[in-house]
Amino acid sequence: MDRLADTSLVGGERVDATDHCLAGIARLSNEVKDAASYIPTYDQRIYAEAIKALQDKLSETRAMVEPRPKFSFKTKKNPSAVSLADAAQLAVEGRRHIPGYNSSPGTSSVGSSAAQTPNYPSTPLNEPDRQLQPRAEVAPTSIPALTVDNAEKLKPEEQVTPFAAPAVSSVTVNNHYGLHIMLPASGSTATVPASITSLRHCVVDMSIPTVNGKPYASLAVKGVKESLLVCGQIDGPAHITGVENSIIVVTCRQFRMHNCANVDVYLSSSSNPIIEDCTNIRFGRIPRVYALDQDCPDLDCWNQVEDFKWIKPEPSPNWSLISQDDAVAEEVWAEIVPGGPGWSLDDILRAIKIVKA
Repeated sequence: MDRLADTSLVGGERVDATDHCLAGIARLSNEVKDAASYIPTYDQRIYAEAIKALQDKLSETRAMVEPRPKFSFKTKKNPSAVSLADAAQLAVEGRRHIPGYNSSPGTSSVGSSAAQTPNYPSTPLNEPDRQLQPRAEVAPTSIPALTVDNAEKLKPEEQVTPFAAPAVSSVTVNNHYGLHIMLPASGSTATVPASITSLRHCVVDMSIPTVNGKPYASLAVKGVKESLLVCGQIDGPAHITGVENSIIVVTCRQFRMHNCANVDVYLSSSSNPIIEDCTNIRFGRIPRVYALDQDCPDLDCWNQVEDFKWIKPEPSPNWSLISQDDAVAEEVWAEIVPGGPGWSLDDILRAIKIVKA
């Protein structure tokens, strides 16, 4: 990249050099994709950020070294203008309302030029190759929802890594037993709501899609037992309802918990967390591996919990802080929780003390 400015434009040498840089970045991206099954989540984040930095640097370099385009006038279409096809259609429709006028039999209507071409989702970077599978047309006004759904109980040893479209309207993980679910980087390409419902004995990691500044708009968790939920970054509120014997890791603006029992919450929140009708809830600071670089400890309200069902001046007996002895170690979050060869689902749940050793 540093030599692009010194590369000659004659004979397409600079174009060839640029293509060489693009190919190198693509090769690195593919290598990370191939290794995603056994490298820790933290390392995946580091590699993804490094590849993104290379892409940005190449774009900046090309912008500096490429010659300026020649000045030319651009034609801008008047929003109120109509095409010849539209004019013909309007004329046909207008004549139909003239008394005594009959359109000739077999006349076909003229298609409007305003019709939009269907969009096709492309295979995202670092995701499985789906070129051999048929592409489904997506209506321009319809954005699909990413759903990891299962109506039947699955075997504990089965693993799920769902494929996600480049643009989704929501992210949903629903009705699973005994699975380790990791959403890929394409699980969220925009600020969309996320929900996790009806899980038991599972590990769900939704943090990877939010690494590059793409937080979920909101989070709703309901009906979860004996599970670990790594929820990533939430731009708005996180509503937790009916969770038992589980651990939740989340960064959000607002945290609301209802009807929960025996739950450890590793939290970063810009407002005071609120609990209601809860028992034995423990709060701890967000682990370093999931913390944002711009997090300011002085503005984090993770331990300023308010119990709406405890109005007495004494501290609420329904919540407490996680002691240093009971907290999950940082190396467990970084090395064991992401999974990989040698670490089963039960190994992870034992390491974070959801399942007793």
